[in-house]
Amino acid sequence: MAKAIHSMIRVLDEARSIDFYDKAFGLKVADRLDFDTFTLIYMSNDESEFEVELTINKGRTEAYTLGDGYGHLAVSVDDLDSVHARVAAAGLNPNKIVEFNREGALFARFFFITDPDGYKIEVLQRHGRFK
Repeated sequence: MAKAIHSMIRVLDEARSIDFYDKAFGLKVADRLDFDTFTLIYMSNDESEFEVELTINKGRTEAYTLGDGYGHLAVSVDDLDSVHARVAAAGLNPNKIVEFNREGALFARFFFITDPDGYKIEVLQRHGRFK
């Protein structure tokens, strides 16, 4: 059986992206691999073995075009309200919390936040299928 281990995104500014993922989700640099034309940074925390891989292509100065195929990365948290308040206080501009009901019952509580390169991240309250 396959196991998801990381998701890679291309970013322009290494320091800005590391700061965002640390402030927003407590992700720390687990590994940094520097090559001639690019750098790979793996970020993780104690909640999960899954990592976010930041790829910085050296010499690139223009923003990446995300296109219409990318949707979002999702993370789950124990206390959605406190995380929302914390990232808002850090100036990271989260969207409002949304409650999504299905067949008369709560299906999901979540908000979206956008990283410095325009990638959308869904932050879900741990509940039901969102563990």
